[in-house]
Formats: sequence, C-alpha cells, structure tokens
Amino acid sequence: MTIIYEERLSDSPYVETITHGHTAGDGSTIRPAAYQWHMVVVRYRGAIQLVVTGPLSSSGVVSWTEGAEVIWIKFRLGVFMPHLPTRTLLDKETILPGAAKKSFWLKGASWQFPDHENTDVFVNRLMHDEVLVCDPLVTSVLQDQQPEVAPRTIRHRFLQTTGLTQNQIYQIERAQQAARLLEQGFSILDTVYQAGYFDQPHLTRALKRWVGHTPAEIIRTRDPQACHFVQDAGVLSEYDTTIPETVR
Repeated sequence: MTIIYEERLSDSPYVETITHGHTAGDGSTIRPAAYQWHMVVVRYRGAIQLVVTGPLSSSGVVSWTEGAEVIWIKFRLGVFMPHLPTRTLLDKETILPGAAKKSFWLKGASWQFPDHENTDVFVNRLMHDEVLVCDPLVTSVLQDQQPEVAPRTIRHRFLQTTGLTQNQIYQIERAQQAARLLEQGFSILDTVYQAGYFDQPHLTRALKRWVGHTPAEIIRTRDPQACHFVQDAGVLSEYDTTIPETVR
C-alpha cells in the first residue's frame, strides 16, 4: 500500500470528513467522479501549499509521489466560498498563493496553514468570517424539500454552489450506489434493478463514466485480498480519490 491514512468526522456542520495521511510510495490509480470539493493541505519536501480541489465531473487516472503529508477537508454539498464559486472550480485544482512560510492568502487575508489537530478550528474561523457559507436553498432541495422558486433559479444556485446540476449529482450518487451493491455481492442484474438502471449496458456505461470501472471489474475485487475499488474511506480510497498535482 502506498498511501497510509486515517479519516474522521468533523465537528463542523460544513465538513463531511477530514482525512490525514502520507504517501509511502509512488503510485497511481483510477479515481472516480466526485461531486464534493476539498481543501487539501500538502507538506512536501519542506514546502507547504493549500490546494482547492473542485468537483470531478468524470472518472480519470491519478498518480502520486512518495514523501508527502496531506490533509483532506471534504465539504458538504451546499457549502461554498462566495468569492470563489464552486462552478469555477469544476475539474480544476487551485493553489492558493503563499503569504509566508506558514501562511497563505485567501479572500484578501493571511491564514495560517492548518494541521491535523486544529483543522476544525480553521474551518470554524472560515465560517465566522463568512469565507465559507451554506446555501439553504440547495440544502433544502437535497433533503427532498421543494422550495417555491423557479426551476431555473434552483439550477443556477446548484451550479453556483456545487459546480454541478442536480441530475449530475444524482447520476454520480446512483453509480456509487451501484458500485457498492456489486462490491457487497449483488449480481449485475440485481444491481440494475436495485439502482434503477434500464439494463446492463446502461449500468456498464454509467459505472465506466462515473466510477471508472465496469461491473465485471468491480466484481473481481470481491476477493478480500484484492484492492477494493469501492470503499467509503474518504478521498484516499480508489472509490473517492483526490490527489493534488503538488504530489504527482
């Protein structure tokens, strides 16, 4: 294994998970699409950077280099930075400019790089200063509540806040569900039915696009000794991997 990490939940209502790890060797893998964005702190060869990684609209290949320490902060859907809308981050990595050896610039202010121990405090400061906000409309729609606004308004707010449309988020979530079912031992035909696909080719196209593997490839990973493609283990697993350019 070339990445060693641990993941934990956050005390912040804006954050889904915080993952801390380091690369113990060079490597690469297929990474899936991801509908959430991250802040990633990278310490590599004495230098520190903070990378804002946007949502990923399709699967792809990612590589990494040995010797980097990384902290991943995965934000909940609906959380965004008004001065840097998530739609501008889609399929991109933005390295925030350094202010000093241990700080960086964000929204015109200097911020200390967080470490694994004070990440929650760092996020709370971003919330307090309204660098991070949560769009209540998007949150309501994601909770199956239908606000009395025009569909065009909802679409605009989703693109602004998440970088994706509701349908794109749904398609990625459904592909993730199908991949989990296959990993858990469901047959391909049962997975087609359970996840709501039309037929097996429809399932195959969706998994290849959003997860990066066909149903047959995922089934082959059921061997407990094999590397799992589908595990809910944060951004460091093959199921949800975001490795910034700085460690590639």
